[in-house]
Amino acid sequence: MTATPAILLASSSPFRRELLGKLHLEFSHQSPDIDESRQDGEPPTELVMRLGREKATALAAEHPNTLIIGSDQVAVLGDKVLGKPGTREKAIEQLSAASGQRVTFLTGLCLLNTATGRTQTACEPFHVQFRTLTREQIERYVDLEQPLNCAGSFKSEGLGIVLFKSLEGRDPNSLIGLPLITLTEFLAAEGVQLPL
Repeated sequence: MTATPAILLASSSPFRRELLGKLHLEFSHQSPDIDESRQDGEPPTELVMRLGREKATALAAEHPNTLIIGSDQVAVLGDKVLGKPGTREKAIEQLSAASGQRVTFLTGLCLLNTATGRTQTACEPFHVQFRTLTREQIERYVDLEQPLNCAGSFKSEGLGIVLFKSLEGRDPNSLIGLPLITLTEFLAAEGVQLPL
């Protein structure tokens, strides 16, 4: 049996670390320093795939012979991209706009093998139908959960589930920020068969 290569999660997100932990792999994590700004006219799908790839490649020089996982996520409502709100007011504004609407979450994933230079990338969509919410419900939710660093202003792994009418997609983990089904496929292509 060949040894599993070193695995690095290019993220500071505790949610992504927790998700990756489900796979029972040994891994380390490090936050990449990249500009996450959207380029002019860049489609959301290309944005998340580019950022996932940039997060992985930003750490490549420091980590030879490593499988580096990069991931990024945005929420899309109509033709508008919803990023991380950053403030209470912006979170309330985002959730008010999402009330009664269908929001698509796009998660870009990249697995970079620094030993070979091979990259695998994908974009995993996940759809959320929001309940019709009152301003009071939205404010109460934001004050309780403080989802200011979450795309779309909610944490589906927590109280955010009460905001939804229905969920639709291949992998519910992608809603939290790391599509484990696709990642498992990428790892298998690099010789990491799970479970180990």
